[in-house]
Amino acid sequence: MSSSESKVREHPVIVAGGGIGGLAAALAIARQGFRVKVLEQAPEIGEIGAGIQLGPNAFAAFDALGVGPNARARAVYTERLLMMDAVDDSVVGEIPVGDAFRERFGNPYAVIHRADVHKSLLEGVEATSQIEFLTSTRVERVEQDGTSVTVHDQHGIAHRGAALIGADGVKSAVRDALVGDQVRVSGHVVYRAVVEAKDFPEDLRWSAATIWVGPNCHLVHYPMRGGEQYNLVVTFHSREKEVWNVTEGNQAEVESYFNGLCPRARKLIYLPKSWKRWSTADREPIAKWSYGRATLLGDAAHPMLQYLAQGACMAMEDAVTLGEALAAHDGNFEQAFARYERSRVARTARVVLSAREMGRIYHAKDVERLVRNDLWKGRSPERFYDAVEWLYGWRKETCLAA
Repeated sequence: MSSSESKVREHPVIVAGGGIGGLAAALAIARQGFRVKVLEQAPEIGEIGAGIQLGPNAFAAFDALGVGPNARARAVYTERLLMMDAVDDSVVGEIPVGDAFRERFGNPYAVIHRADVHKSLLEGVEATSQIEFLTSTRVERVEQDGTSVTVHDQHGIAHRGAALIGADGVKSAVRDALVGDQVRVSGHVVYRAVVEAKDFPEDLRWSAATIWVGPNCHLVHYPMRGGEQYNLVVTFHSREKEVWNVTEGNQAEVESYFNGLCPRARKLIYLPKSWKRWSTADREPIAKWSYGRATLLGDAAHPMLQYLAQGACMAMEDAVTLGEALAAHDGNFEQAFARYERSRVARTARVVLSAREMGRIYHAKDVERLVRNDLWKGRSPERFYDAVEWLYGWRKETCLAA
């Protein structure tokens, strides 16, 4: 090791944010031989939310991070992806995700509790002595010179690192320091809940990630945790001027947005005993994430709406790509960050913009609804697979090809 490399390794790489993206980044960087310090503003290590969906690209990332078996053991493997018309109870589209799907993409499609993704990554973090995790530590200010980055927290403590990864979410303090742009509040509100299997309607206990699409709204449900629970998500276009936040849900509000749906879809909104309410936001895609020895990752780099179920998947892809860039450039952070950025900007921007468009398609009404249904009716599995090849075909081996 050269003297310059020794100097770099005197300081850890700082990761701001201890969520899915932050833990994945910590693992990827540690696997390249660096010490890592994770700064998490929450008082406890954990993850809020309910279920998420995992495309084959997520499992490719899990494997690259060394936690594939952990995540696979906690996932539920559905038989199909199913789109139902919430107005007339008809099938719009159906994609089998069994053997042919796995053969095409090299990995399965699954659903999982968000906390189980976080736990799988955390187990990998806890298995290495190279990663330090600090809670109740919020980034307040960032400084850097030619050889290091210093993060100042709310306690007045300065954390000096060889580099900084901003993985601190939609309201990223690191992004504010580096970029300073505004969050784009979508006006779409998401309610999430977990329902025990015994309380879920028998006629809807499908082994499928199911979406009921309706005018300016949709509902999603699928099994989790071995089928013992069902994740339930409802989304609608708010009548109010929204601010990005997470609050307790209001059952009366949910009921007011789902009139005119078929009985099987509408009965879903009465199942939860409590809801969490997300007023959602993303940001306009940007071409520059990296500034000297600091870069962005996950929602801090490319926050997206939920309509492609790719937020966590993209964050883990980012982490793997960042690790590969560090390996390719022998630990030179500025070169590696530039390579990482080039490899990720167009792909993640495509997901951000595609998610917005998919939300419009899901929420089509009147004649546009009929057009949507005709476009997908009778489509073969192979045509569906071709349409998502760009998204699900990601691999570590080619992640730096851009």
